[in-house]
Amino acid sequence: AYGLGSMAAALVLPRLLGERMTDRSAMLAGAGLLAAGLLLSPLVPSWPALLPVWTLLGLGSGLVLTPSGRLLRRSAHPGDRPALFAAQFALSHACWLLTYPLAGTLGATVGLGPTFLVLAVLAMAGLATAATLWPRRDPEEIEHHHADLAADHPHLQAAHAKPAADAPGFRHRHAFVIDEFHPRWPQA
Repeated sequence: AYGLGSMAAALVLPRLLGERMTDRSAMLAGAGLLAAGLLLSPLVPSWPALLPVWTLLGLGSGLVLTPSGRLLRRSAHPGDRPALFAAQFALSHACWLLTYPLAGTLGATVGLGPTFLVLAVLAMAGLATAATLWPRRDPEEIEHHHADLAADHPHLQAAHAKPAADAPGFRHRHAFVIDEFHPRWPQA
């Protein structure tokens, strides 16, 4: 049932992303479904009744995980992507390293109902954090200012920079990633 939900997301989502849905909306909706499924789980009276909830959890997981590769690819230059994907893999597995033993220990000591509720709280905390930190408007290309690069710098030439009217330096727009020329995300 979990695999059915996650495969449904993986098969349908690529057609929806970009035209009808953003990565952010898909991933936040998936996190919401995960939290909802975990909250519903203690109320389920039997094994057969748990299967639709498990499908919901798989769908939520698929909605969170399927766009993650696109998001990571968009966030780094090609040469930096292996390190970024490795860091994301390490971070996700570190979270599993904490939550799997937590789920097993709580499930064995206090029962599955309270365990589902604790995991739901963790999922809601993750959802709230992502919704707060990830801007609603997240364009791929961002206009920004460079005060510290010379007019003939190759980075400015490649992006057709123009002198900034509001401060010394140059303004231009391009797909934005954190790198040697952009150490911080531009402020709105």
